[in-house]
Amino acid sequence: MDLVFFSLGLLALVIGAELLVRGSSKLALSFGVSPLVVGLTIVAFGTSAPELAVSVGSALSGKTDVAIGNVVGSNICNVLLILGSSAVITPLTVHAQILKQEAPIMIGASLLLLWFAADAHISMAEAGVFLALLAIYTALLIQQSRRETIATKDEYAQAMPTRSAWDDRRIVQVGLMAIGLALLVLGAEWIGAAAVTFAKQLGISDLVIGLTIVAVGTSLPEVATSIMAARSPNCRFSSVRLRPRETIVTVLAS
Repeated sequence: MDLVFFSLGLLALVIGAELLVRGSSKLALSFGVSPLVVGLTIVAFGTSAPELAVSVGSALSGKTDVAIGNVVGSNICNVLLILGSSAVITPLTVHAQILKQEAPIMIGASLLLLWFAADAHISMAEAGVFLALLAIYTALLIQQSRRETIATKDEYAQAMPTRSAWDDRRIVQVGLMAIGLALLVLGAEWIGAAAVTFAKQLGISDLVIGLTIVAVGTSLPEVATSIMAARSPNCRFSSVRLRPRETIVTVLAS
């Protein structure tokens, strides 16, 4: 039953993230927010929704090892598994902007985590620093988006959810967001509970479970998206087939 709940939890995370991104994206577009800004914020954060749901749920349940393990393990999967699998399928173009900005930011965030966790504890003040830096980085991306070319903006516009009659109403979009959030919470709860059971049955720590099973499981949406994008040269909006700068930004930011 734990394996069943774990599998259902993963399914709930995938569907929940998709509904949340679709509903919030279309709602933002209906208020006049540009597709480029929506892509750099709502959609980018949506790819991390499963990890966020599992880690927050685990922290609230007192399973801090699962929360930390999921965050660190997911980042390892993003770089080694997702980029590695995609690059095996097709060579990935790395723009100079990635090396100048996104990669250093990712390395800096990892070093900051190492520094904060050196005393085996991450305080609320340190967590506030993380959130403040995230807000600054998001503002930086939005500021940079204003200088993007018309071609780039058109790519994001084409990548946004297509217009359809059934979800054009704002009440439906809000409903999609609510259902998506509910599925994320439910999926996170099922995965967290199953992960602890797995740890006890296998005789290993919650941290190892978070670093492996949970991390890989919550990264599966990015894995699937990236591999499909690598196989389809026409796919514009995904974790690995964006324009040069946006190509690996989503994977690093996830």
